[in-house]
Amino acid sequence: MKLYTKVKWVLGILMIFILIIATNLIDRNNFVRIKDSLETIYEDRLVAKDLIFKISKSVQEKELALAKLDSTFYLGRNKQVNVDIEKAINTFEGTKLTKKEAKVFNDFKNNLAVLIESENSTPFEKSSYNSKILNVKENLYALSEIQMNEGKRQMSISKRAIDSIELFTQLEIYVLIFLGVVVQVIVIYKPKEK
Repeated sequence: MKLYTKVKWVLGILMIFILIIATNLIDRNNFVRIKDSLETIYEDRLVAKDLIFKISKSVQEKELALAKLDSTFYLGRNKQVNVDIEKAINTFEGTKLTKKEAKVFNDFKNNLAVLIESENSTPFEKSSYNSKILNVKENLYALSEIQMNEGKRQMSISKRAIDSIELFTQLEIYVLIFLGVVVQVIVIYKPKEK
C-alpha cells in the first residue's frame, strides 16, 4: 500500500471519527439539559405544588373552623395545623425559587404570620380574620400558578432539547452518508500516472 493511499484512508476515517465525536458531545449536552429540566419539574415544581396543596388544606381547615365558630379547634387542633404549615414552609424553602416566586412566597409568609398572630389575639374578630385568610389563600393561588407556568417553561426547554437531538441525529446520518461516499471516492480514485 502506497503512502498516498494510507493517508487517504487515515483522513477518511479521521473525518468520520471527528464527526461522531462532535455529534456525541452535542447530544450529551442536550441530554444533560433534558435531565436537569426533568429534575427541576419534579423537585422544584411537583413537590412545591404538593406542599401548596397541603398548606391550602390546612388553611381551609382554619377557614372551616371560623365558619363553624369552632372554638375547640383554636384551643387544640390549630396548634398542630400551624406546625404542619411550618414544616411545609421549611420544605418549600428548600426548592429553587424564581424571583417572582420568592416575592410571592415572602408575601405569603408575612400574611400567614399576621393570620397566626390574629388567632392568638383577643378579642377575636371574625371579619378581620376572614380577610387575613383570604390574603393567605390568594398567595397560595399565586404560588400554584407560578408552579404551572414554571413547569410549562421547563417542559418547553426539554422539548427544544429533544428537537435538537432529533435534528442533529438526522444531520449526522446525512453527513455520515456523504462522508462514506467521499471516502469511497478517495479510496477508489487513482490518479493518472505520468
